[in-house]
Amino acid sequence: MSGAGVIQFSDFEKVDIRVGVVTRAEEFPEARRPAYKLEIDFGPEVGVKRSSAQVTCHYRTAELLGRRVVAVVNFPPKRVGPFVSDVLVLGAYDETGEVVLLAPDRSVRPGSKIG
Repeated sequence: MSGAGVIQFSDFEKVDIRVGVVTRAEEFPEARRPAYKLEIDFGPEVGVKRSSAQVTCHYRTAELLGRRVVAVVNFPPKRVGPFVSDVLVLGAYDETGEVVLLAPDRSVRPGSKIG
């Protein structure tokens, strides 16, 4: 077990994790650490949301377009410099500490819930 401690299943059920499709990706030069500003379509129920993602080591903006990503969509908005991030895109850290995006291994609809 990690140092995070044990949570109840009811706590996990409160986290709304969904699949979205990146529809826009651009440089974010104002960020303290290298990052991109993303617009992600989560389908009609959630809509298009924005996120700041520190994924510049492994991804270029052009290759992010159309990519499916996994994100938490029910956190409150967070200001990142002059940008407001609506969702938290999920990733795993590689051996150098850089983020590798999580994504479904098969095509699913934007807005599909992770459970």
